[in-house]
Formats: sequence, structure tokens, C-alpha cells
Amino acid sequence: MSPDATGDAGGGGGDLFAANLKGSLLAVASSAFIGVSFIVKKKGLRRAGAAGSRAGVGGYGYLLEPLWWVGMVTMLVGEIANFIAYMFAPAVLVTPLGALSIIVSAVLAHFTLNEKLQRVGVLGCVLCIVGSTVIILHAPQERTPSSVDEIWHLAIQPDFLCYAAAAVAVSLFLMIYCAPRYGQMNIMVYVGICSVIGSLTVMSIKAVGIAIKLTIEGINQAGYFQTWLFAVISITCIAVQLVYLNKALDTFNTAVVSPIYYAMFTTLTILASAIMFKDWSGQSASKIASEICGFLTVLAGTLVLHSTREPDQTLSADLYAPLPPKIYWHIQGNGDIGKQKEDDSLPCDIITVMRQDYFV
Repeated sequence: MSPDATGDAGGGGGDLFAANLKGSLLAVASSAFIGVSFIVKKKGLRRAGAAGSRAGVGGYGYLLEPLWWVGMVTMLVGEIANFIAYMFAPAVLVTPLGALSIIVSAVLAHFTLNEKLQRVGVLGCVLCIVGSTVIILHAPQERTPSSVDEIWHLAIQPDFLCYAAAAVAVSLFLMIYCAPRYGQMNIMVYVGICSVIGSLTVMSIKAVGIAIKLTIEGINQAGYFQTWLFAVISITCIAVQLVYLNKALDTFNTAVVSPIYYAMFTTLTILASAIMFKDWSGQSASKIASEICGFLTVLAGTLVLHSTREPDQTLSADLYAPLPPKIYWHIQGNGDIGKQKEDDSLPCDIITVMRQDYFV
């Protein structure tokens, strides 16, 4: 290879490294803002729920809660930083760094929401940081497409079209059939919708981001209808994510929602990006293995963090259901254990001194 070629290659590699570094720093800043937004929005949802119908059961009173809007603005700042990060770095690098938002939200929830972070949870935080570092050091250097038309051709590949069709079908099934029946009981319903739709959101946002970057560089992309189509898809997907993320946050513990959402969303996004943008094309097996190990380390950290947290104590709509007509009761007094009784009505004239009284 000639010196000029070597210099060009070195210069190109340096430019790609600088782009990856910018993307990494923006992704870290994004995680900080998003982690804070989880906490602020949760407090806003609690206030709104105390004053009216909760978001978890279909209420929209949180739209009138100023604190919720503060959380939304904070999340918007984080998402903008994340949006810009996708302009510079591949999704395989940017998306896993979202784990840092879990650390921020877990620590803040410990101090502000009384959702206790146990000592083993600190190990989960450390694993997330170590895994993120490994991913940054071995991230692929992505070539920026020269136009939105080129991205469009990547999006209409048969393999990515199959993925997109499957994602839409699964999301519709979860929204139409599962959410009304199991959404309040199974966290995977709401979080599953957010994660599956989120993978499509990232692909469309990345396309819009690249179009904006090219336009700023003097290559106008506004004339392509694909630019506006990707923008519409992005807005639609973001709206769906926000609705179901609010439902998940209002129904389940923040420390449970965050790691599960991260694990599912990141896995699906990396899969979608690998299919559409061929992120791992041309990388050595050792680098790919390092990235996978880094991601698994982050995933292990999120699971450890999740396993050390207490379940949500938020009141569920089921608690307002009528009590069963029969009451089973057990009385223990003066050292004698009474028999378990079953009756359609509890006598109102029973007055006794008891050491313990159990109602099951």
C-alpha cells in the first residue's frame, strides 16, 4: 500500500474514531437526562394518580401535571442528544450505552422514590459500566450513507422488510389483544410494545439524522420523499412508545421497568441495525465477540440490578374490586389456637381480647 493510501486510510480511520467518540459522549449525556426523566415523570404520574385516574388504567390526568411535563422536557433533551449521537456512531455503539440511564434512575429512585437499591445492586451498576466500556472500545466504524435514497434501499431489503413486518404484527397483537387483558398484570406486555416499536424508531430516527447531517454538509435531502416518510414513521413510533411507557411506569416499579425495557429494546435494536445497516460487515470475529461479551456484561448488570429491587407497591385497579362474600378468619388468644371458620357474614357482636387476629 502506498504512503498516500496509508495516510488516507489512517485519516479516514481517525475521522471514524472521532465520530464514534462524539457519538459515545452524546449517548452518555443522553442516558443521564433520560435517567433523570424516569424519576421526574414517575413523581408526576404519582401526583396525577392521587388526583384522578391513573395512567395505568387509561387515565390521562398526567397531561395536566406540571412535574410530568418537566420530566418530558428532560427526556426530550436526552432523546435529542441520542438522536444526534446516531448521526455520528452506529446503533451497535449508541444503543447499549442506554444502560447508563438505568444506573441514574436506580440511584435517584433510591433517594427520591424510596425504591431501595441494595448493595448487590451496586454490582449491577458496575457491570453496566464495564460492559459499556468494552462496547465503546470495540465498536464498529460505520460508513455514512451518501443519501437517503441509499438508506431507503437498505430499508427495503427482503430481510429487513421481514423483520419490520414481524415487529408490526407482534406490536398490534400486544396492543389489541394482550394489553386490555394482561397489561395490568404482566410487565412484558407494555414493555414489549415499547421495545419492539422502539427498534423501528431507532432505524427511522437514524435515517432522519443522517439526512439532516448530509443537508447541513451541503447535500440537500429534503427533496427525497423518503426523508419525510422516515420522519412520519419516527413520530408515529415515538408517540406509541410514550403512551405505553407511561402505562408501564405507572403500573410497575421504575427499577423493574428500566432494566427489562433496556434489555429488550437494546437486543431488538442491535438486531434491527445489524439487518438493515450491516453493522458487523467487515469486522473481525474477535471484535464482534468482544462487542457481544460487552453487551452480555451490560445485560447481566441490568438483571442483577433488577433482581435486587423490591416489587412495586403502587395500588392496582384490582384492589378496588369487591371483597369475596366469605371471610376466613383465625383467632389465637390466651395460648389457645381456635378453629378456622367460614361464614357468609362475620357476626358484629363478637368482642374479645385477642393476642393476634388473622384475616385471609
